[in-house]
Amino acid sequence: MTVATLSEVLAPALREGYAVPGLVCLGWEDMRAYVAAAEAERAPVILQAGPSCREHTPLPVLGAMFRNLAEAASVPVVIHLDHGYTLEDCRIAAESGFTSLMYDGSRKPLAQNIAETGEVVALARAHGISCEGEIGFVGYSGGENSAGTDPAEAAQFARETGVDAMAISVGNVHLQTDDDGGLDEARIRAIEAVTQVPLVIHGGSGVPYAQRTALAAGSRICKFNIGTELRQAFGAALRTAVNADPSRFDRVTILKETIDPVAEATRKVFQSMGTSGRA
Repeated sequence: MTVATLSEVLAPALREGYAVPGLVCLGWEDMRAYVAAAEAERAPVILQAGPSCREHTPLPVLGAMFRNLAEAASVPVVIHLDHGYTLEDCRIAAESGFTSLMYDGSRKPLAQNIAETGEVVALARAHGISCEGEIGFVGYSGGENSAGTDPAEAAQFARETGVDAMAISVGNVHLQTDDDGGLDEARIRAIEAVTQVPLVIHGGSGVPYAQRTALAAGSRICKFNIGTELRQAFGAALRTAVNADPSRFDRVTILKETIDPVAEATRKVFQSMGTSGRA
């Protein structure tokens, strides 16, 4: 069995200078593709259930799906709750077999974020699993603007919550469909100077591959969340499969044809972060 906690895969990443991708899952086909890619690359992987995924499929079902894949995999697989907004979300995930809880209090005042994240850390500890928190709000392309992480607040947050990993806002944006942006490396270095915890970048699809590679090897960033670029790969593969034969209607037959293209795109993600060959 290769089910792993977030701490178990991030500790060697920090020590050896690479990052592990947190891959945003929406259904069975992309979950399968991500694990297949991880096995092909001999890399650890973090499977993530975010809010849109949870709207479609209940957490206990997702936990069973993830664990089915993880327990059969030949590489470490983390089962991660992404953007849990309530203690109840996190409790259900912990009881559903998740091995990592990400509590997002980034929109809240610092003291409230610290207090509520601390509760989730305690919950995670009680279940023998990991906890990721977020300080500084990461916005959305075409939506809410980001609020960059203040290094002093990051130091206080890490110290007072005891999180195993800390998501930061340093120019990253969720749902970005190109990589024309880039991260604020001066802010990253300022945060690194006052913290020791592994750092996480949400909205990693908008980070250019060259910067991902450099930061994975030369910073405390140990996890990049990747969703949009792989959803684009899935969408392209699905359109190809549907248009190949307009008379087909069996969804299983059609959806199976997305797995290999998504796995191939995912292999490039592992390679960009130096994760290949680490399992």
